[in-house]
Order: sequence, then C-alpha cells, then structure tokens
Amino acid sequence: MSKRRGGVMSERLKYELADELGVGDVVRRDGGYFGNVSSKNCGNMVKQAIARAEQSLAADPQRNSSL
Repeated sequence: MSKRRGGVMSERLKYELADELGVGDVVRRDGGYFGNVSSKNCGNMVKQAIARAEQSLAADPQRNSSL
C-alpha cells in the first residue's frame, strides 16, 4: 500500500481558489475540510490551479528555458 503524500497545492492556494468559486465559507465552516465541496467545484479548483501555473510559466520565459 502506498504512503499518503502531502498535496501539491498549498493551503493558501486552496482557500484562495475556494473563495473565488464561492465555496470558501463551506470549507471554513467545516474546519478546513474540503470533503463537503462538490466534485464539480473541486474539479474547477484544479482547473484554476493549472491555469495559474500555466500563466506563471508563460510570464517567466527564463523558467521555460530550463525545462
């Protein structure tokens, strides 16, 4: 059985994205538990995180050249 690893997204980013989607209050109400956020909204959080990462890479051409 594999060991559970820490998440890729920081807690701060998770809360920022949850707030942008309007579900931050649900997460805070449940003590930081994201299990009560719909899978659709969780998928949208992942899409937004990917979009931010892509924008960050596009904005910094020096990072792209080292890949």
